Amino acid sequence: MIATEGLTKRYPSVTALDRLTVDIGPGVTGLVGANGAGKSTLIKILLGLSGATEGRAAVLGRNSAQDGTAIREQVGYMPEHDCLPPDISATEFVVHMARMAGLPRTAARERTADTLRHVGLYEERYRPMGGYSTGMKQRVKLAQALVHDPRLVLLDEPTNGLDPAGRDEMLGLIRRVWTDFGISVLVTSHLLGELERTSDHIVVIDGGKLLRSESIAGFTQTTSSLLIEVTDTDAHPDGAAALRTALSAAGLTVEPGGGRNVHVDPGEDAAAYDTIRDAIAELGLGLVRMEQRRHRIAEVFQDREPAAAVTGKGTGDTPGEKGNTGHAA
Repeated sequence: MIATEGLTKRYPSVTALDRLTVDIGPGVTGLVGANGAGKSTLIKILLGLSGATEGRAAVLGRNSAQDGTAIREQVGYMPEHDCLPPDISATEFVVHMARMAGLPRTAARERTADTLRHVGLYEERYRPMGGYSTGMKQRVKLAQALVHDPRLVLLDEPTNGLDPAGRDEMLGLIRRVWTDFGISVLVTSHLLGELERTSDHIVVIDGGKLLRSESIAGFTQTTSSLLIEVTDTDAHPDGAAALRTALSAAGLTVEPGGGRNVHVDPGEDAAAYDTIRDAIAELGLGLVRMEQRRHRIAEVFQDREPAAAVTGKGTGDTPGEKGNTGHAA
């Protein structure tokens, strides 16, 4: 669906993309990176709205630098920022966008009604968009990206400004774009948990460079270690720390860190599970869960320079901070 080779975009004071080479196939692909990592710049180049300094990009087999108009006829785009005229209705706006994509008037109106129904705005379709909530506006932007039945949609931070319930609904809509209609999706986000839930494939960029491109199964494969979560007690206000100490004293390999959880590598010791159970019982702790630990996308950003700052927020983890001066902030 998308292929880039040595793609570079330089501005006077910043390099937004740095020799990016990546192939993206059908399905739902998550493009993740810190704010300022080059995600929006990449989308603009793919759509033919911005030229690259070096390298090449192709979308649906067409050169982005030469065939921007043809690409935009087959690709839908949902921009990050609010761009909706407040004084017209969702129906008027989406019909207009359908006509801009080349649909005849009758077909545009039929497609608009179907698409607004799909995104959950059918009952509100004649209201001026200035009175819409943030979630409703995001749904209109998704509708206009889908109305001309594209082969691919590019969604730039589609859950921005949404509350947890609104994010869940938007993620469900995005997933159904592929499963119900066979339209491939490239969705950008800095919330890793969202992409873990929604995507088939993940592309991670940082400072405009490719860090990793892999299927979601590859990112979240199980490890050999166990993740143990326990309750705290009055005797042990930090139950996880007390359990680490007890398991280390019992001869098990306890991995460093873990926060409120305990990570243990049982190796080939079949008795390790009995040892863990007995230690929890002797400490008087409650066992919440014990399961094989899975890798998480956030680990890609760990053990790096300033880009390693990863903080939990909302439904996922947010790498980095806003701003970019050639490297991830």
